[in-house]
Amino acid sequence: MESVRQGLAEDGIRVPVSTLCRWFGIPRRTVYYREQKAEPKLQQHFVAPIKAMIEENPSFGYRTVAGLLGLNKNTVQRIFQLKGWQVKKRSVGFRPRVQALPSVAKRPNERWATDLCRIWSGKDGWSHLALVIDCCTRELLGWHLSRSGKSKTAESALEHALISRFGCLGRVPEKFLLRSDNGLVFTSRNYTALVRSYGLQQESITPYTPEQNGMVERVIRTLKEQCVHRHRFESLTHASRVIADWIGFYNHRRPHQALGMKTPAMAYQLAA
Repeated sequence: MESVRQGLAEDGIRVPVSTLCRWFGIPRRTVYYREQKAEPKLQQHFVAPIKAMIEENPSFGYRTVAGLLGLNKNTVQRIFQLKGWQVKKRSVGFRPRVQALPSVAKRPNERWATDLCRIWSGKDGWSHLALVIDCCTRELLGWHLSRSGKSKTAESALEHALISRFGCLGRVPEKFLLRSDNGLVFTSRNYTALVRSYGLQQESITPYTPEQNGMVERVIRTLKEQCVHRHRFESLTHASRVIADWIGFYNHRRPHQALGMKTPAMAYQLAA
């Protein structure tokens, strides 16, 4: 039809495309159709290891997979897109957010954050997991899993973190902040006294604004997605063993986007 149109134009006759389509009885959109490019070829030797990793860890994104396999992230992203393997993002929602200081830090031991969550432990029922994270390196320094959701669980996690970072229990070399929510555990007399005894300064977020403690909230979500929800724990002992293995993987092997695809342990070594 394009040749017909050009021939008419040479004779000084201008006919609209819509009129020509009506004459020839064809849809107008076919005039503007352009043949699509051939589907890009996949680098098949990369597809198999990527598929194996995301089948084992369905919540891994392309950056994490690229970091663990030592591949170019753009290559991995391309394979994710062509294969339809992208991780679906949660909807953001429309709840208003309070503008306040986030739980970030510019150097190690400037601010730690702590929180509690519940985990099903099979025959032992619901257990409580306390975590302590360094807000600069994202390193999970301390944790404790127990049947009790009382302050002793959070205290054990804090002491575990102090031993992990400083090698022993005692007053810290330099006072820094320990952020938590306003739960009964973290505002209890025993817990606040313990924090002061080690020379830490406790700070609480604004009530009903968990995003101010987003660092530890996010790592709890990652822990549940990549570890807890992928196992059927038989007991508290079984849960503790699996979680310990995952935390070791998180600290020493799992690359972190916010750290320039370094692991938390590597980020601490570079910053120390």
